[in-house]
Amino acid sequence: MTRIEEKIALVTGASSGIGEATAERLAKAGYRVYGTSRREARAGKRSFEILPLDVTSDESVEAAVGEVIRRHGRIDLLVNNAGFGVAPAGAEESSLEQARSIFETNFFGLVRMTRAVVPHMRRQGSGRIINIGSVLGFLPMPYGALYAATKHAVEGYSESLDHELRTRGIRVSVIEPAYTKTPFDANLIEPDAKLDEYREARAGVSKRVSEVMATAEPPGVVADTVLKAANAASPKIRYAAGRLANRLRLLRRFAPARLVDAGIRKDLRLDAPIASQPARPARAF
Repeated sequence: MTRIEEKIALVTGASSGIGEATAERLAKAGYRVYGTSRREARAGKRSFEILPLDVTSDESVEAAVGEVIRRHGRIDLLVNNAGFGVAPAGAEESSLEQARSIFETNFFGLVRMTRAVVPHMRRQGSGRIINIGSVLGFLPMPYGALYAATKHAVEGYSESLDHELRTRGIRVSVIEPAYTKTPFDANLIEPDAKLDEYREARAGVSKRVSEVMATAEPPGVVADTVLKAANAASPKIRYAAGRLANRLRLLRRFAPARLVDAGIRKDLRLDAPIASQPARPARAF
């Protein structure tokens, strides 16, 4: 790949996983990359610099963006990647406080970063904003409703924002990975209002997710898709990242809703009888 003239990129949540892979991939392609991390990043050789940043803090966001602007006077690419999830659980097994917490990071953190960076991109008359979404931005996730809700919000915000900024030389894209083998899965927080009624179903979904994660694609697949979107002359609003994500995108677009619904329930084994309840006869569709 031909190296580009140095452009300045800011990647949130870059201490590991998709964020780290993306920052490394952009640096290799010729970007001057600043990654961010809320916690102290683990030691290791990187081709980019790590800045401290908590996307839930206005002051922290302004400080990190201000530091990059102080050094270079511009930001050409913002990759919003920071986020977390709740371990598989029923929607009512998370308190409102926990629900607000995941939105504060996964959605409002992205909004904070965008609000801090866009004024600089407007002044320079160009820029790219790439938001790491998920196939759960267009598909449901039973026992992952809050995470899916944040990713649905990211989809709507990103597409609307792209229309607003397009005439100012700024484009916005969403990357939609499916299961990706990263430390993200190990850092899921537990629901804070567990109910015994969901215990067996919760365990079943957790087991299925673990099975799928064993064969998940590496974060480099997502990083390559980010680079493709960043360098595209006419970027798309949505990019599926990886084989499974592309299949799911096509399925959602062309398959009948009933087929998609049945496939989700079958894959997560949601209609298996719960031991504490009498089995109900299967329903034919």
